[in-house]
Amino acid sequence: LEMVLLQAEMLDLKADPTVPAKGTILEARLDHRRGVVATVIVQEGTLKRGDAIIAGAHWGKVRALFDHASRPLSDAGPSVPVEVLGFSGVPMAGEAMVVVENERKARDISQERKSKERDSALSKPRMSLEEMMRQLQQGKAEEMRVVLKADVHGSLEAVRDALEKAGNEEVTVKVIHGGVGGITESDILLAAAARAIVVGFNVRPDSQARTAAERESIEVRLYRVIYDLLDDVKKVLEGMLGTETEEEVVGRAEIREVFSVPKIGKVAGCYVLDGNIQRTSMVRLIRDGVVICEGKLGSLKRFKDDVKEVAAGYECGMSIEGFQDIKAGDIIEAYTTHEVARKLAGTKG
Repeated sequence: LEMVLLQAEMLDLKADPTVPAKGTILEARLDHRRGVVATVIVQEGTLKRGDAIIAGAHWGKVRALFDHASRPLSDAGPSVPVEVLGFSGVPMAGEAMVVVENERKARDISQERKSKERDSALSKPRMSLEEMMRQLQQGKAEEMRVVLKADVHGSLEAVRDALEKAGNEEVTVKVIHGGVGGITESDILLAAAARAIVVGFNVRPDSQARTAAERESIEVRLYRVIYDLLDDVKKVLEGMLGTETEEEVVGRAEIREVFSVPKIGKVAGCYVLDGNIQRTSMVRLIRDGVVICEGKLGSLKRFKDDVKEVAAGYECGMSIEGFQDIKAGDIIEAYTTHEVARKLAGTKG
């Protein structure tokens, strides 16, 4: 730090605090309470609450600024690191952030950048997963392409690095796109255009993404342990698919209200969106596309009666064993597991 300060003093580094702010994204993540949180170092100008901003393909309006001690700020000048709330999506670390005239211009720039990314992806020839695997086994393909999504940037970079080291001299793994947050329809379409599979680490696909994956016959693999992910990738590369434990989502419910019940704790008042919730199913709690917890149902009730299952379109009360951090808007996903032969196409989990 002393050398940095000495060099700065000798170089006489200066910045104009009166111009529109510019900076660099140091880190960004999806917080289930505050939304997208980006850590930015301001390099020029002064960043203020209400400014229209853009970084990469994501735009937004500065809703709040916080310093390193989580104290709210009204503005941040040159050389100040600050947490920024208000981005529409999670920008990549290292991307430039700039303040533009208004939200409309920020939105237009974002749409233009997304359009260029989409056109670049669609310019590549389409190929099914079965064909990709056939070429891998015959030695005609040199790389296995992956669209990678993770819950935080730290996990994303760790998984990306491990995947790209998983290949050998004959075949490699290439992460064509990596991002933070739940798996979306755009990720599926990118994978379809780029002849890739989708890998999710501690995140889940939304309903539109599931539909698109089935329609496009795109492989979606979901993991919570990095070693399981690497083992599967190596088996695919070696053509040793064998059998595996497959998850089947049997129902999804949205938490509408949360009630506190004496001696029991918090109980979620839910509406079953699709499928059916079974008392014996395993469940996971999903908040903003990120898995918060997995476990067993502590109770499943219709009105005051215990029931074995609740079908789509009905309301019910649920609790999760040993977990109390439930909120309105969360999604409870019920699933079962069974052993099946490994398939090359279709959505898993």
